[in-house]
Amino acid sequence: MPLKIAFGAESCAGMKESNEDFFGLVTPEGELLASKGIVAAIADGAEGGSNGRQAAEYAVLSVLSDYYDTPETWEIPHALGKLLASANRWLLAQGASHREFSCMASTLSLLVLRGNRYTVAHVGDTRIYRLRGSEFSLLTRDHVWEGAQGKHVLKRAVGLDLHLVVDYAEGDLKQGDVFLLASDGVWEPLGQNRMKELLIAHPEPEEAAKALLEAALDADGEGNATAQVLRIDDLAEEALRDLFMEGAALPVPPHLVPGQRIDDYEVIELVQGSGKKRLYKVKDLANGRMLLLKTLKPDQAFDGEARNCLLVEEWLGKKILSHYLPQTVHAEKRHFLYGLTTWHEGIALSEMIENGHYFTVAEVVQIGMKLGRALGALHRLDIIHRDIRPENLHLGKDSKLRILGLGSAMNPSLGNLCSSFYGDPNYTAPELLSGETASIRSDLYALGVTLYHLLTGKYPHAGKDFIDPVKPSRYRPDIPAWLENIILKLVARDPERRFEMPEEFLLAMESGEDSPVVAPPKIPLASRNRHSAWKITAVVSMLVNFFLLYMDAVESMSFSSGAPW
Repeated sequence: MPLKIAFGAESCAGMKESNEDFFGLVTPEGELLASKGIVAAIADGAEGGSNGRQAAEYAVLSVLSDYYDTPETWEIPHALGKLLASANRWLLAQGASHREFSCMASTLSLLVLRGNRYTVAHVGDTRIYRLRGSEFSLLTRDHVWEGAQGKHVLKRAVGLDLHLVVDYAEGDLKQGDVFLLASDGVWEPLGQNRMKELLIAHPEPEEAAKALLEAALDADGEGNATAQVLRIDDLAEEALRDLFMEGAALPVPPHLVPGQRIDDYEVIELVQGSGKKRLYKVKDLANGRMLLLKTLKPDQAFDGEARNCLLVEEWLGKKILSHYLPQTVHAEKRHFLYGLTTWHEGIALSEMIENGHYFTVAEVVQIGMKLGRALGALHRLDIIHRDIRPENLHLGKDSKLRILGLGSAMNPSLGNLCSSFYGDPNYTAPELLSGETASIRSDLYALGVTLYHLLTGKYPHAGKDFIDPVKPSRYRPDIPAWLENIILKLVARDPERRFEMPEEFLLAMESGEDSPVVAPPKIPLASRNRHSAWKITAVVSMLVNFFLLYMDAVESMSFSSGAPW
C-alpha cells in the first residue's frame, strides 16, 4: 500500500501590501512515491531586502523541481543538502551581480514523507509542528536574533551567507499524524496552545488551514500568514523491504547445465562456480541477447546473509546507469532467486594475471585512470564498493573497464541488510581489519593495492602486518618515480595520508611527472605499533638498569678491597 496523505493550505498578505511567503507540495505516484516520497515546503522572503518573494519562490521551486532528479542512492538529508547549497549559491550570485537583487534571501522549511519515516530540513524562522494524538511538538528551532522593539532578525537564511548551515531531523510516521508548516504570521500571534486547539477542532486539513489563517488575522497578526496542514492517512513500507520480502520467498535454483532452461532464459555455460555464488551465461529467449545470471549455490539456500547480499547487488545495480558497471536487467517472470545483468565479452584482470600476462607501465596507468573514474561514479552515488580487486575488475573487448561484485557494497539506504564483509585481506585497508567503517579512502587503498599487484605480482603489505610498504620499483625498476609515489600514497597505512577523493587521484595521474606528488613519509615505530614500541622501551630500560647495577657492584668491590700496596 502506498503512502497516502490529505492536504490543505492557505496563504495571505495579512496587514502588508505584498505576500513574501511561498509554499509548495509534490505528491508523486508509483515508483517515485516509494523511492523519494512526498515533499512539502514553506518559505518566507527576508524582510528589509528587495525581492523577498522571488527568493522564497526560488528556494521552494528549486528544491521541489530538482529533488526527484537526485540519485535514489542518496539519503534524503544528503540530497536536500546538495540542493539547498546550490540554491544558496544562486541567490548570493544574483545579489552580487545585480544591485536590485541585494539581500535576496529567504527562510525555508522542508518536510519529506517517505515510507514510514519523515525528514525535516530547516533554516530560518518558518516552523514545522507535529500533532500526534494529544501531543503537539515543535520539530524546528528558530534561527533569529532579538532586534529592536522585539523584532526578529534572521541569523540564518538561504541566500544570506556563503556557508549555509541547515538543521535536519528525522522520525517515524504514524497513521493519523498531522504536520503543520507555518510562517511567523501564523505561529507568532496564535501561540502553540491555540494552534493545537484549532488542529484538533478541525480534523480535515483544508478546514484546519483556513481556521488557522482566520484566527491569525483575528489576533492582529502583522506579517504574511501561511499554513500548510498534512495528515497521514496510510503508511507504506519501503520499496527495498518489499524486494527483500519477495526474494525471501524465492527458492535457489539447482545446479544448471548448458541447454537447461530457467524461466525465460537458456543456460549457455557455467562462468564461475567458486565461493557462495554461481554465475551463468544465459540467452534471453525473448530477444536472443546474452545475459549474465547470478545466483547462489544450492547449499547456500538458507544463508540469509548471502540471499540479502544478492538482492542488495540487484537493487544497487538498478540505481546505477553507468558504462563502468554491467547494467542490471529486470526479469519479468522470476520463479527462482537470481539476478540478471548485461553480458560483456572480455576477461577479468585476475584471469589475465593467472594467464601470465605482463602488465606494462602504460597498461597499468590506463587501468588506474579507468578504475579511478569508475570509483568516482560510485562514490558520487554514496556507494562504497568495499571489494575492489582484480577478480572484480572486467576488461571488455570494447576496451572498457567494468567493476563487478556489488554484493559487498555499502550505501546509507541499505542500513544493515548486508553488513558482513569477507573481502580478500590483501586488498582490505588496515582500518577495516580493525573494525572501522569502510570509506572512500578504503576503496582508494584497494585501488592502490591492485595497481601495485598488477605491476609487481606482489602485495605492499602482508596480511595484517601493516609495516611501511616496499617500494614497487624494487621489483620493477622501470616504474617511474611519479607513479611510484602515487601508488605509495594510495596504500598508505594511515587513511589521512591517502588521496581524499578519486578525483584527486585522477588529477595526480593526469599531471604525471609534470607535477609529481610526494610519497608519504615512513611512519615511526612508536606510531606504527605502540605495543612493540613499549616492549622495546621496557627491554632497553631493563638492560640499562642491569648495566648500572653491575657497574655499581664492580665499583663497590673495588672500594672495599682497598689499594693493592
